[in-house]
Amino acid sequence: MAKGECTTQWSKTEDTCSTLRNRKAFLSSEKQQQDSQPKDGDNSQTAGHSSKDGTQSSNGTSAQWTDRGTDPPRKETHSSVLLLLVTVLSFSTRLYKIMEPAHVCWDETHFGKMGSYYINRTFFFDVHPPLGKMLIGLAGYVTGYDGTFPFIKPGDKYEHHNYWGMRGFCAVLGSFLPVFAYLIVLELSQSRTAALITATLLIFDTGCITISQYILLDPILMFFIMGAVLSMVKFKQQTHRPFSAPWWLWLVLTGVNLAGALGVKFVGLFVILLVGLNTAWDLWGLLGNLHLSLVDIAKHFLARVVGLILLPLFLYVTIFAIHFVVLNKSGPGDGFFSSAFQSRLIGNNLHNASMPEYLAYGSTITVKNLRIAGGYLHSHWHLYPEGVGAKQQQVTAYLHKDYNNLWLVHRQDENNSEKASQSGAPDLVRHGDIIRLEHKETTRNLHSHLHEAPLTKKHFQVTGYGINATGDANDLWQVEVCGGRKGDLVKVLRSKVRFLHRATGCVLYSSGKTLPKWGWEQVEVTCSPYLKETPSSQWSIEDHINPKLPNISLSLLKPHFLEILLESHIVMIRGNSGLKPKDNEMNSKPWHWPINYQGLRFSGVNETEYRVYLLGNPVVWWINLASLGLYVIMVAVASVALQRGVPLDQRRRGRLHFCGLRGGGLLLLGWLLHYAPFYTMGRILYYHHYFPAMLFSSMLTGKIPEITENICDSCFISFFFYLFHPLSYGMRGPLAHEPASAMAGLRWMDSWEF
Repeated sequence: MAKGECTTQWSKTEDTCSTLRNRKAFLSSEKQQQDSQPKDGDNSQTAGHSSKDGTQSSNGTSAQWTDRGTDPPRKETHSSVLLLLVTVLSFSTRLYKIMEPAHVCWDETHFGKMGSYYINRTFFFDVHPPLGKMLIGLAGYVTGYDGTFPFIKPGDKYEHHNYWGMRGFCAVLGSFLPVFAYLIVLELSQSRTAALITATLLIFDTGCITISQYILLDPILMFFIMGAVLSMVKFKQQTHRPFSAPWWLWLVLTGVNLAGALGVKFVGLFVILLVGLNTAWDLWGLLGNLHLSLVDIAKHFLARVVGLILLPLFLYVTIFAIHFVVLNKSGPGDGFFSSAFQSRLIGNNLHNASMPEYLAYGSTITVKNLRIAGGYLHSHWHLYPEGVGAKQQQVTAYLHKDYNNLWLVHRQDENNSEKASQSGAPDLVRHGDIIRLEHKETTRNLHSHLHEAPLTKKHFQVTGYGINATGDANDLWQVEVCGGRKGDLVKVLRSKVRFLHRATGCVLYSSGKTLPKWGWEQVEVTCSPYLKETPSSQWSIEDHINPKLPNISLSLLKPHFLEILLESHIVMIRGNSGLKPKDNEMNSKPWHWPINYQGLRFSGVNETEYRVYLLGNPVVWWINLASLGLYVIMVAVASVALQRGVPLDQRRRGRLHFCGLRGGGLLLLGWLLHYAPFYTMGRILYYHHYFPAMLFSSMLTGKIPEITENICDSCFISFFFYLFHPLSYGMRGPLAHEPASAMAGLRWMDSWEF
């Protein structure tokens, strides 16, 4: 794009374009500094560059300022102006039209609702750790939102409800991403040009803008990821001042941001791995420094253990402690957790309840499956339809409290049971006992046989059979306490129990599959011939009624903090692994993401609706993709040349140092760690999962001179942002394939759905 065209199209960014074009005024001086600076290998323990008298400046020595011909105060002023410009542009692009559209968009229906749950202190379940939702709820609370909007579905109007605080909070955190990227690249390269180019890529990326403007976890997650990387880089720059106040500050901030990233989503583990590998490399370098004693090395090691392991772990556990204290009322998440967990929730029928502690014959019970959404063992008068196993009474798992969840516990020998009942002595059920479960409402026995199950064809059907305590040998089940021994008692709420069918040898199982309408869309219960212990085959006794046994308060059975912390993580991990694509549901592929193959509809579908479409600025994303390949090729060629002893002039050596030794490998590793693992995941994936990796690829692009020079000369990043900005800020009217559309001619790929 010509200089005049750039001025015409973008008068508001004229100063930015001018700054970018004039970078050559100081690029050569930066290269002189790069050539004059020692390589990392020359002094593995020195992050800054000391002058002969030992004095240290923030970016170099006094002698280097003289070599560069730049006055230090002038440079600092220039850097401050550029940082201010980046900050203003970033905040203005993210906060612009933050209130539009005035209805629920995409996953706001989930995370806005969860913010409301925190305000109302109502317990819920989510597959992600709680920090992001807690911060969203806090932002809504302090800005006047009362937690009453239902967030039922996308498109619901907010009307009089105050939602700007939650959106604004996410947008502010998203606005820091280009600022953090600018500072990271500036520290790694000591080049304002590279840093400014990186910030430009992110400021004018339509995808980064869109994902920052709504009530989502992504801007919060990326804020902590970038904060962790910036703190790590700043910490490394303090290598020459170990154990000083700035050294400790950046170490602690790195740990705090690591805890924050993991506290928002489990993918925060990727940045933890990045920091861990970088720290291990630093410690290896310290070990090779013969000027340091083993005591000094031990101090460095222990300091990093405290700052990067113990502190983040403490903060992460504290996040959950606050989560459990705030969400103390029964809510929609109760059924995902164990009965013991539910007993701590106000309003749950188990809260402050009392019942016999150990299971006994003659008791009336409810039996709850331990898998996520496994449900309560349930039956009703309806029969299996013709052609679905034996036409006997249905047995299912039901997710809600119901009278049809009640079962009576009987011995296999009815005469002994009656004798014990007459004597009045409570007879307790033990590990290894053989029992019969009678459905209280219909008086039919829990039964299985060799007919195949309705949906899980390799399992056997479970039915209700017989009447008024009469049945056959297929009604007998052996009680097995998981991890127990013969004779162990069955403890209400706490024991994990399996029921083994005596006749077929299978185990009672909740498949998690939803039955058709003839089964009232309840969960299928089967008898599995595969005896491996899994949550689907494990059950707990929840309600327990037996007037012949003394009751105890369930407060005595409440799990302690570490138990509920462990259970919550088990449930979250299972929930994540259970996020499989549904029929006809779009499942994005990881290879789609770097090429910007397909975006996400945030709002609207047809021409009468307000449409927002999550799609990265294609020029930015394709340049980033090219830079990844170019970087690998450049480093590979240069490494082979150096290995073969090919002489390189000073300019080429300086460029290699700029690209490779000064953080390029770190950024490439960050991209790989935040992208490659998705190829191994079996859960459903979405386009927005790539955005943390995209931040690293953008920073890497800024460090490659061959690319940054071309970008600076044409200023076309902002031009293409001008073309694609309706994707972020919303549009109405004709769709892109129609000539009258605001996006006419810009649907470059058929997979783009705007």
